[in-house]
Amino acid sequence: MWMHGGDVGWGWMTLGWVWMVVVWGSIIWLVVWGISKVTVDRNSSSSTPLEIAKARYARGEITKEQFEDLKKTLQ
Repeated sequence: MWMHGGDVGWGWMTLGWVWMVVVWGSIIWLVVWGISKVTVDRNSSSSTPLEIAKARYARGEITKEQFEDLKKTLQ
């Protein structure tokens, strides 16, 4: 019934526990990661209008003239 005095049964049980830890660890990590992403995105909205304009200029969304106009308007 048991091969090698029962070693095979304990090996599969150990492998099952290892996979259980990996699966639950992955699920917990995914939930924590998702919550941190949502939290970080909400905190980014607390940037000042000038910081937002600088970021848009750095990404190339607005031209230098548009940035200078926004900068003058905001100051």
